[in-house]
Amino acid sequence: MEKRRLGKNFSVSAVGLGCMGFSHAYGAPTGREETVQMLRNAYELGYTFFDTAEVYGTQEDPHINEQLVGEALKPIRNHVQIASKFGIHFDRTSSQVNRPLIPDSRPEVIRSSVEGSLKRLQTDHIDLYFQHRMDPAVEPETVAEVLAELIKEGKILHWGISETNEEYLRRAHKVCPVTAVENRYSMMARQYEMLFPVLEELSVGLVAFSPMANGFLTGKYGKGQQFDPKYDYRSNMPQFTDEAVEKNRALLTLLAHMAEEKSATPGQISLAWMLCKKPWIVPIPGTRKPDRMKENAGAAEVKLTAEEVRILDDALERMEMSEVFGGSRIVEKERRKPV
Repeated sequence: MEKRRLGKNFSVSAVGLGCMGFSHAYGAPTGREETVQMLRNAYELGYTFFDTAEVYGTQEDPHINEQLVGEALKPIRNHVQIASKFGIHFDRTSSQVNRPLIPDSRPEVIRSSVEGSLKRLQTDHIDLYFQHRMDPAVEPETVAEVLAELIKEGKILHWGISETNEEYLRRAHKVCPVTAVENRYSMMARQYEMLFPVLEELSVGLVAFSPMANGFLTGKYGKGQQFDPKYDYRSNMPQFTDEAVEKNRALLTLLAHMAEEKSATPGQISLAWMLCKKPWIVPIPGTRKPDRMKENAGAAEVKLTAEEVRILDDALERMEMSEVFGGSRIVEKERRKPV
């Protein structure tokens, strides 16, 4: 797979692998052996960029995703790039399948988190370390100072911010240069395009999570779709309702037509659209299906011209779409848990 550069000098595969779904949010967790094997298979397919977080896990083992990523990638650690995250925990008192998020980026929490992640990932450094969500109680300068110290100590190589805005990014970047932001971005969620001029100005890359609107843009989900209400966030996502499927029919048709023209799949077109829009965008679709993993990797080979991207953009601007899942609710309940 071709490489892309995030920031000024961080090279990764053009399509990365979002690892969350193996342990969290997309149905019952995948078994250890199967997960480890699929992660190693992903490397054989050309993936070198793997995204995880300290909170991706289960009720029984809240940090299992990092453990699995660490175990799988240990034999090839020098050939891959690992991204992980700090700065949130879940409100465990909630009965919702997608529990609210509680931000906490106190310096002592960051330091505790990075040590835990390094141990679980079985590595001496994290290639890209994201603040998982902004913490309104901690100034961005304070966060950036801690990350600068961690870079000097060699515990992380680069840092980034997830779901950030322009003001927070600029303030943090002045203290310690940000390599990438990791924001929700897809054909159905384009609100962060307003950040693109700022990202170009600062030489900051975009790691796009949920790049296929949680799988909806693959065109594989129709009316009557059922998801496990205990384990699967999609059971509460508005784009998967029968009404939404009907409302988004024009979007799915647009993708199907372009896919036919390019001898690709709708999912590949949704990824190629952003890959061909900017050279510093790296989508990180997640999947637990070998065929889909191979398909997503193949999106890097689908080339759209600037005119084709413009035609898609124009169509998206005019098109009626359903609401799309925008993320778990953020609360401050019990934010000051002991470290």
